[in-house]
Amino acid sequence: MKRILIVDDAATVRMYHRNILEAAGYAVEEAVNGIEALEKSLQEPFELYVVDVNMPKLDGYGFLRELRTQDILQAPAIMVSTEAESNDHQRAYAAGANDYLVKPVKPEQLLLHVKLLIGEAFG
Repeated sequence: MKRILIVDDAATVRMYHRNILEAAGYAVEEAVNGIEALEKSLQEPFELYVVDVNMPKLDGYGFLRELRTQDILQAPAIMVSTEAESNDHQRAYAAGANDYLVKPVKPEQLLLHVKLLIGEAFG
């Protein structure tokens, strides 16, 4: 079972993403900020990260930059944010994101991007 880490300081958003991903058969873990996410990632790597931008302590950009320097199996990351400007996308990719979605994300949109990045066939 593929493991996905949801990193978001909003409990409602984590629950929303968790429900979508678990219903699709993924194992989901949660972190409330980049520091907690980094600790969990170093303990046991994930197949995918779904990361919010604006969080206390360590934001999504900082988390991805730090994650990408670690000597662990690197998994793709989807940055999810309310920020829709093109420079937000560029900052996300520069920090190490593989994809960028604007909140609120529709369930089918989230699953499409997750499957593409994890490399699962459609059918």
